[in-house]
Amino acid sequence: MSKDFLNNTDNVGFVGNFRPPERSASEALKLFLYNGETGAVFGRTGGSWAKIGLFYLIFYGGLAALFAVCLWVFHQTLDPRIPTCKLDGSLIGTSPGLGFRPSPPDDNVESTLIWYKGTDPEQYEHWTESLKEFLKVYRMPGLTPGRGQNIYNCDYDRPPNENQVCDVDVKNWFPCTQENHFNYHKSAPCVFIKLNKIYDWIPDYYNDTNHLPEKMPKQLKDHILEQKQINPQLLKTIWVSCEGESPADIENVGPIKYLPRQGFPGYFYPYKNSEGYLSPVMAIHFERPRPGILINIECKAWARNIVHDRQERVGMVHFELMID
Repeated sequence: MSKDFLNNTDNVGFVGNFRPPERSASEALKLFLYNGETGAVFGRTGGSWAKIGLFYLIFYGGLAALFAVCLWVFHQTLDPRIPTCKLDGSLIGTSPGLGFRPSPPDDNVESTLIWYKGTDPEQYEHWTESLKEFLKVYRMPGLTPGRGQNIYNCDYDRPPNENQVCDVDVKNWFPCTQENHFNYHKSAPCVFIKLNKIYDWIPDYYNDTNHLPEKMPKQLKDHILEQKQINPQLLKTIWVSCEGESPADIENVGPIKYLPRQGFPGYFYPYKNSEGYLSPVMAIHFERPRPGILINIECKAWARNIVHDRQERVGMVHFELMID
């Protein structure tokens, strides 16, 4: 190709590569936001935005529909009252734990210490108010959905049927009553104990009193034998024992009274998530705990299929009591 041809700017038929005009950063940004020549906004024309918008609308709409169908199919396999995994197949397992009330303040929720001055109403007010809130559903049946017509006054010889739930009357457990401030004002407080719920769990009772566990406290063994003499049906109970953890704690905790009985009646089990069901509770009355000393207390539930594990807090509960 001749030099004259390359230098001939009048040669209209020549096609070549030309450097785009240089623009400042602000001009390039303005052109990206809106190009007046092509009508493009953010680099795309209206038609291009319409096509990509329609594509993502169909794509995400399809994903949402697929998710909704999967969720609907999953819900068809669930029962609102019966858990899919039960007993050995569940994370909870087959050995229930114990819980205690009153709860510590919210700013110290991990604590297990009940500490107050018995002569100062402001100091024990938190503990009594916590118990009032916890027992409200037991004192007012209407607060529990479905609890009303199906409440039944159960007993060992009158277990409930599948449409009934047993009543838990906490109003007459003196001195562990709301009207008596749960005896906190007399430095002899009440602590309430409950067994955690496990669906379909059936306790294995100690019906054979000749083979009670070696580690079971002597007081509880004697109590079980007394109950057997009164009525053998009373053996269908999940027994509870509370005592100090160390010999010093045992000496300092003083006598303990259990209300309304020393355990949870077997007619509350198995737990079937029946409408209006409330877990059985019991009150532990510390009659004369030594003041000014931190007392470590451990309560255990006793049945043949309840395992005790201090580290995992299975089958037992620990808390401390200190009264100034």
